[in-house]
Amino acid sequence: MEHAGGSAAAASRGPCAAIPADQMPFIRQILDRVGDKWSMLIIAILEDGALRYTDLQRDVPGISQRMLSHTLRQLQQDGLITRTAYAEVPPRVEYTLTPLSRGLLDIVKQLIGWVSDHHDEIRAHHDRAAAGS
Repeated sequence: MEHAGGSAAAASRGPCAAIPADQMPFIRQILDRVGDKWSMLIIAILEDGALRYTDLQRDVPGISQRMLSHTLRQLQQDGLITRTAYAEVPPRVEYTLTPLSRGLLDIVKQLIGWVSDHHDEIRAHHDRAAAGS
């Protein structure tokens, strides 16, 4: 199957059918990043504006310093957040969403809301599955 760009599509049907096979590895990488629990929580928390590293660490319960630093670096690399360092004593660094990530924000919030709304039902399924094994 040929894609409009001339390269073979990655799949014959579904959302992947419109994506050239040579683009799929990068697309999977980005989906992995934006679908990561820490990335989604950070994007959602930054909705209201700039936050410092310590604010993010406090507002994302359970994230380690190493994971927060790693996730922030990746989100910045992908153009989803900006990191602004201010030449002050002590130094101040703030993170904000970019226009690119603003388009992702509603999707992230909807997914987080869906999980929250269905938490009890999903937990019950987990408990039943664990009891049956």
